[in-house]
Amino acid sequence: MMIAFLRTIILYSLVIFAMRLMGKRQIGELQPSEVVVAIMISDLASVPMSDTAIPLANGIIPILTLIIAEVVISYINLKSEKMRNLVTGKPSVIIKNGIICQDEMRKSRYNLEDLLEDLRLKNYLSIGDVYMAMLETNGELTVIPKAGKRPLKAEDFQIPPNQETMPYVLVSDGKIRKNHLKESGFNIAWIEKQLKAYNIKSVKEVFLLTVDDEQNIVMQVKTKGAST
Repeated sequence: MMIAFLRTIILYSLVIFAMRLMGKRQIGELQPSEVVVAIMISDLASVPMSDTAIPLANGIIPILTLIIAEVVISYINLKSEKMRNLVTGKPSVIIKNGIICQDEMRKSRYNLEDLLEDLRLKNYLSIGDVYMAMLETNGELTVIPKAGKRPLKAEDFQIPPNQETMPYVLVSDGKIRKNHLKESGFNIAWIEKQLKAYNIKSVKEVFLLTVDDEQNIVMQVKTKGAST
């Protein structure tokens, strides 16, 4: 039993390491070669995990080989456009100047229902609203609307927009995030001042405290029974 447990932990750690090497992308954003590697790794890991009679090396060596191959191919793709086009393919122009490219759709085996569904997911109910659409190598549809159909922006009204920034999480689950506190330019005395303004006695009572560059504060206290 302990051997099976250890084998599972080793293979699990190896698979996690392999997925981390493939980057911070969702499953739907993986390139074809990455999908193949992910499927093969899961299959290779499951066999020695379920059957302790199979040597652990029979799973580890192929997985390491796939990881090395994926890293090498990724590096070559960065340097060679031809290799990148061969492995990942090229984006396909599905709509150009408002006209559907039927030949390109046939090459991509991408039917009209798929196109209409993807446009609806992008909040475009009519093809007449689209100036250009490209089917990316990961299957995602990129849409450029016609000039009169795009969302209005601040510059359309000649209003200088303020640059949005990520808020700093100063307190999380009753604990002060010292690295964020330092980056924000505030200090513990400032936090205590805010707690006093909200009639909160201790930072341990705070579930979340954030502040942005405009000094907009979001404060939420813990609910009863929450752990500290």
